[in-house]
Amino acid sequence: MSNLKPDSVIACLDCPDHVQAVLDASMWASIRLQAPIGLLHSVPSLQQKAAVDYSGCLNIDDENALLDQFTAKEHLSNSELKAQGKLLLHQATTYCEQQPHKFKTYTLHRHENLSDSIDYVDDKAQLIVIGHHVTCKSTLSQLIRLSHCPILVTHAPFLPPTTALFAFDNSPTSHKLLNWLCKTALVRALTVHIVMVAKENSENCDALREAYARLKQAGIKCKKTLLDCRDVTAALNYYQSKNDIGLLMTGAFGQPRLLELLKGSETKKLLGSTKTPYLLFPKA
Repeated sequence: MSNLKPDSVIACLDCPDHVQAVLDASMWASIRLQAPIGLLHSVPSLQQKAAVDYSGCLNIDDENALLDQFTAKEHLSNSELKAQGKLLLHQATTYCEQQPHKFKTYTLHRHENLSDSIDYVDDKAQLIVIGHHVTCKSTLSQLIRLSHCPILVTHAPFLPPTTALFAFDNSPTSHKLLNWLCKTALVRALTVHIVMVAKENSENCDALREAYARLKQAGIKCKKTLLDCRDVTAALNYYQSKNDIGLLMTGAFGQPRLLELLKGSETKKLLGSTKTPYLLFPKA
């Protein structure tokens, strides 16, 4: 993978139902970040691996018959796995080239599992884009825990957001996300709702007010809300739905592991409940 380019948007194409959504989300981010798109496909080099159905994952007809042939087989040899991956990457490149914007893309064909591939690109990428259902042994939450780079998780289809919800909880991770939001061009054109789910006391009100002021000073159009509610996930889901907000943004797995075991992970709950693109920022 020597052709890895720094500051790229990495599109992970290992989720057949979400290939087009991942590409659309990556192109949306690429325009805003003025970054090249690295098209990443990861296949562990294992003999007789079960075939994965990528047929029809993109609206391109010229090679779908070949993908159908791979899907028709119960298992694929290493050479067939490589051929399938190259074909998928070629289709993804063609799909990006067919768009009106002139996207700079390059391919990353990795012969290892997705978690190892993400670990490789992690320190050099600006953003990693993943489909909500990931076809690998590692769960989506495990992949996100390991990452040091912001990850955008998308459902299909991807709908470009005009508004975003920033769930601020005054934790070190949320302050790290706040610093990133003040600098990145990704949300510059969006209206950001900064929402804190906590008791309405002077400490929380002051923290929310300061975070709101920083976003305003950075030139970001924003609104602030404090929700006094015990159920963080329910409160955020309700606010997002009520205000028709197209992008959710939170820190990723910021709670202590013991608290997660006792109460459950808010990040994992939100991953399971949100129906919009979800940007997760790595734990501080």
